[in-house]
Amino acid sequence: MKHLPRAGVAAAFFCFAVLLAMPAGAQNSPPASQPVPVRYIISLARRPEHLVGVRILLGPGRSERDVQLPVWNALYQVRDFSQNVSSVRAKAATGQPVVVQKLDKTTWHLSGVSPGAEIQYEVFANQSGPFGAELNSQHAFFNLAEILMYPVEGRNSPAEISFTDLPPGWRIATELPSSGEGLTAPGFTAQNYDRLADSPVELGTFQESDFDQGGGHYRVVVDAEPSDYDMRKIVSTLRRLVSAATAWMDDQPFQTYLFLYHFPRGPAGGGMEHADSTAIDISAGRLAENPQALGDLTAHEFFHLWNVKRIRPQRLEPIDYTKENYTRALWFSEGVTTTAGNIIRVRAGLLDDARNLKGLADEIAELQRRPAHLIQSAEESSLDAWLEKYDYYRLPTRSISYYNKGYLLGVLLDLQVREDSRGSASIREVFRWMNENYARKGLYFPDSEGVRRAAEAVSHSDLGWFFQKYVAGTDEIPWDDFFRSVGLHLVQRVISIPDLGFIATQNFDAAPIVSAIVAEGAAERAGLSVGDTILEINGQRVNDSVARHLAALLPGERLRLRVRNSAGEHELQWRLDTRQEIELQLADLDKIAPAQKSRRAAWLRGEAQPAGETRP
Repeated sequence: MKHLPRAGVAAAFFCFAVLLAMPAGAQNSPPASQPVPVRYIISLARRPEHLVGVRILLGPGRSERDVQLPVWNALYQVRDFSQNVSSVRAKAATGQPVVVQKLDKTTWHLSGVSPGAEIQYEVFANQSGPFGAELNSQHAFFNLAEILMYPVEGRNSPAEISFTDLPPGWRIATELPSSGEGLTAPGFTAQNYDRLADSPVELGTFQESDFDQGGGHYRVVVDAEPSDYDMRKIVSTLRRLVSAATAWMDDQPFQTYLFLYHFPRGPAGGGMEHADSTAIDISAGRLAENPQALGDLTAHEFFHLWNVKRIRPQRLEPIDYTKENYTRALWFSEGVTTTAGNIIRVRAGLLDDARNLKGLADEIAELQRRPAHLIQSAEESSLDAWLEKYDYYRLPTRSISYYNKGYLLGVLLDLQVREDSRGSASIREVFRWMNENYARKGLYFPDSEGVRRAAEAVSHSDLGWFFQKYVAGTDEIPWDDFFRSVGLHLVQRVISIPDLGFIATQNFDAAPIVSAIVAEGAAERAGLSVGDTILEINGQRVNDSVARHLAALLPGERLRLRVRNSAGEHELQWRLDTRQEIELQLADLDKIAPAQKSRRAAWLRGEAQPAGETRP
């Protein structure tokens, strides 16, 4: 659903477009073949106050109806969007006032609305980033599930949405089909609420470009200072990525696709996939420092077009907006998406073999350094995704990341499928099999068991041991046994790194929090405490991943932190001690056979080996 910046493999959680059956028995409702659309009219008049005005027009139907606002969207976190809603009122289509009764924190009940009704309310929208809803004087960006209620009995009804009170010069970017002028220009349509909720909208004075590639049309929308990016380079990168991805999957399940980018000069980071679009935030500073960040993040989000949006776990269907939705397969839906994303970047010429292997070794080290890898499986980490907003849960002793271990499991599964099929199949064939047997048939895969079925179908082998030990279980992974077939092994070396004296964890939209302190260490002696919020590191605001800021520090360097706690803001400083840590590298075996070299070349490029090549 989301893709968050962090040290190591890029992360991503996900959002769903769900097709539900139309409930039967609606009183006085129109024929099922001609359902009355639910109409939404969004006012941007109160931009300086970040207040979105919403009007919902319901057609004739039941006399008693409920409307709800989702409690979650875009992230696996219950965020209770109704906390931002005020002034809910309604009237019948005849003009008579309607009593609005609140049933719980996210549900409102209407009586006497059989002729239809108009509901009005305001939403405070001031959360930036691809997982939020934001309205201000510069632009607006909406994940619509965060601002739009839905009629409980009419969630599968078609929807129309229009926007009013746009400033002069503002335009609208979304993948929703245009309805022409609609009720209030400009208008858009969606086949149901779920499709509406899966279609982000950008409004403002953004810059736009487009291109055609392989039969698909792509739009690129950027909201940022023009001096902070080069549209031509962005388009060039995207051309290479989409060409590589659609060729690798031998599929293009769309006609048009929208890339939405924000490059703010301040805190930013993350990506959110949608059915035919993605929204991505990268801070302008990070983009300047590492131009490859755009391709890294985009490859992951674009591949979600298949894995998550179409190749989807059964346990997440149908989506329930009122509570947590659990699946054991996030290790595959998120982590193995990164496995595929890296292959696509290699094929697009955006990632070389040396950097690819270094990143893989770093991710192995990341997993091995978390003591929780011995007690929490990839499937359990998937189930516990809803706990990630809590600081204690994110400690290395408490949890692993299903992004991190999922990415590694994708690599290992790829190697094992190649081994069992004598090189004739790979993770590409696993994805293509799932695309053909689930996505294209309108079916959802049965969580980890569905992945196993696909891998066994293309490898013609029993992989139950792999899934039992490493997916559902917490067995130590014999890394060299897997890498031997491609002529590699892990090499350890001891390095000296700065001993920070604390651990900081970070939720997607918040400053990092000190979640653990080394007893009697330099940080504790300087006055740092668990629960302190880190605002600045050596005079620089923490504007994205705290790990990225801390990674540049050296042993013996003086560290200055500006923190906030119950006593207010204050600055702490101390000199960093040194500690020893194991660094991992993937290196060549002493003797590499030609078959191992051939297998490695095919593996890194995500290809099956040519027929007739010998087995390593």
